Amino acid sequence: MNELELLHELRDSAHICPLLTAFRHLDQVVAVLPYFRHLDFRLYYREFLTNDLRHYFLSLFSALAYVHKAGILHRDIKPTNFLYDHTKKHGVLVDFGLAERQGTDWQPCFCQEHKERRRDRFLNSYAVQNLQAQPDLLSPAYPKQDNRPSRRANRAGTRGFRAPEVLLKCTAQTTKIDIWSAGVILLTLLGRRFPFFNSADDIDAMIEIASIFGKKKMQGVAAMHGSVFETNIETIGEKGFTLEKIVLWASCREKESDQLHPGEIQAVDLLSGLLELDPNKRLSARQALEHEFFTSPIEDEAEREEREYGEALEEEARLKQQEKARRKAARARALMAYDGNVK
Repeated sequence: MNELELLHELRDSAHICPLLTAFRHLDQVVAVLPYFRHLDFRLYYREFLTNDLRHYFLSLFSALAYVHKAGILHRDIKPTNFLYDHTKKHGVLVDFGLAERQGTDWQPCFCQEHKERRRDRFLNSYAVQNLQAQPDLLSPAYPKQDNRPSRRANRAGTRGFRAPEVLLKCTAQTTKIDIWSAGVILLTLLGRRFPFFNSADDIDAMIEIASIFGKKKMQGVAAMHGSVFETNIETIGEKGFTLEKIVLWASCREKESDQLHPGEIQAVDLLSGLLELDPNKRLSARQALEHEFFTSPIEDEAEREEREYGEALEEEARLKQQEKARRKAARARALMAYDGNVK
């Protein structure tokens, strides 16, 4: 019932799937939603041009801005929950089954406290005191008798798209968790790799994030939420890599001569604001829409030629569809005239 209430509340946005009606059948509640033409994400994520990215994320962030303005967390932003029609350059957000209002079941978290107080509490914690007393000790297991109270937080979402604060069991999660998920989609499209993160559990997910951002930043964000991040995996460096380098590697452009196009550079700059480990510094949906990637787009000659070629193909397909519809209508009129003459 929660999903139906939220869909009814968000019914006025053109970027959110509207609820037509709902009824009860036996012990089930059935929601009736309109059909939206779209393609499977796996069929086009390698083909997206920079201009296609703009239209895609313009729709997605418009939907998220409307949802977040209402104080609602979607909690499951991923490609299959955003139905995008490439021909109309328009998408709609669906599946509010995990959605909730911000503040639901909130509990105090380290991240809400002042920076200095958070630092003092963290330095006086058991884990840090133990590490300081034995700096060469990295425990290979959990304490046999851990008397600390268990920490519970909403961890709903799809693996590979969950924000760091969700993985670290932050008890005061905000709408910024949806922004991280949108950033993962952008990283997927820029790197032409799906799924980009493919972890089996939360620990693997944090290791995947650490392999990009580095050990030092992961320790910082973990401390922010009252946790400790430690790893002895040698391939995880202290500083990590730039997102530009990650995009080049993921898209198999590893030669020194390979560079990102101007439009891609704008997109990576936007990406850095979406995949910010600190949710307080992460862009909001409204701020993302005000980024230069949307407001002042640039493209080089290669990108312009790709865009114009794509637009020409779309126009050709549109004209063919119109001609097909015209012939179908003409045949229908001819049959009606024939039936009239026979009678």
